[in-house]
Amino acid sequence: MITIARSARIPVVALAGAVLLGGCATVPRDPAARAEFKAQNDPLEPMNRRMFAFNELVYRVALDPLARGYVKVVPQPARDGLRHFLDNLTEPVVLLNDLLQGQVKGAGISAVRFLVNTTAGPIGLRDVAGRNRLPPQTGDFGQTLYSWGVRDGPYLVLPLFGPSNPRDAIGQGVDVYLDPFRYVARRQNQPTWETTAREVVWGIDERSRNLDPLDEMQRTSIDFYAALRSYFRQHRATELRRGQPPPMPVDLYEDPGAAPQLPGPDAQPAVKP
Repeated sequence: MITIARSARIPVVALAGAVLLGGCATVPRDPAARAEFKAQNDPLEPMNRRMFAFNELVYRVALDPLARGYVKVVPQPARDGLRHFLDNLTEPVVLLNDLLQGQVKGAGISAVRFLVNTTAGPIGLRDVAGRNRLPPQTGDFGQTLYSWGVRDGPYLVLPLFGPSNPRDAIGQGVDVYLDPFRYVARRQNQPTWETTAREVVWGIDERSRNLDPLDEMQRTSIDFYAALRSYFRQHRATELRRGQPPPMPVDLYEDPGAAPQLPGPDAQPAVKP
């Protein structure tokens, strides 16, 4: 998956809203098929599959060659340093979202991480804080909306962004305005160049770190689209729960043979601060 320049995210988020107005799949009449249809929560599947095919074409033709060349030319230590630097720039956004979620401890860790890595890193090229038991925190506005009880809505494949949903698409747009470096770049009269370069480099690096897993998933999957949809939902659900395990049933004796069900992305966190 890839991210694009933050300055271009607002039009994409707006497109997500328009997309919801068309491209819907027909609801099956068969009860079993209807239950499966609802469980997938992908009423826009025909349109999503077309967008997925478009994204894969762009990735294979343009992004993958750049990512493979990046791996060959740039040594691993330099790639890791650049990734630490880019991740460090996102710490203020994580901090703000943690505060909005009432995650005071997480916000404090993000603040300390940013201070330590910026100064002792230096400028974030090394994760000094992580080596001293201050791990990276998660925090984006999609997660904030989730903590406020906003439902995710149907599965959605966005142009170039890939798997998402209306809640997370809106969250991406809000995160643009929460990013203080956007305003720093604007004051330097270089908002477009700096933000675009930052996002392009991040996208190439992210793709380079997932080339082999994605290739393996595509090789072993009967339906790559469905496999990636399932992976995205599981990964996002873990982020929303902040790594906490799924909640167990209240009373296991009600149905001893029933296995615990994984909560969907709209389930409330199992553990709250």
